[in-house]
Amino acid sequence: MAKYTLIAARDPIESREAEKYCLLAADLKREGNEVTLFLVQNAVLAARKGAAATALGKLTGAGVEVLADSFSLRERGIPVQRLAAGVRAAELDTVIDHMAEGRKVIWN
Repeated sequence: MAKYTLIAARDPIESREAEKYCLLAADLKREGNEVTLFLVQNAVLAARKGAAATALGKLTGAGVEVLADSFSLRERGIPVQRLAAGVRAAELDTVIDHMAEGRKVIWN
């Protein structure tokens, strides 16, 4: 089993690539891999409760860990209490920790 960390930076409402990225995360998980989707910059907009991006809900339900960068959340005025179910806030250091443990990291 491989371990992957996918980093998404684009708002999924504005970019169709974000949907493809969620599909990649789901496929990797379905193949038995450990997968984390780390949202940064405008991608954190999809992490809000009631956001139009339902793909994140499907990912968390499938066992993909979904993290939202704390700094990006603060910069966009999104309090942690407004995150969708299954999404957790995390520091960017998490990505460095994942790299140090040998995860495969893919940035979109």
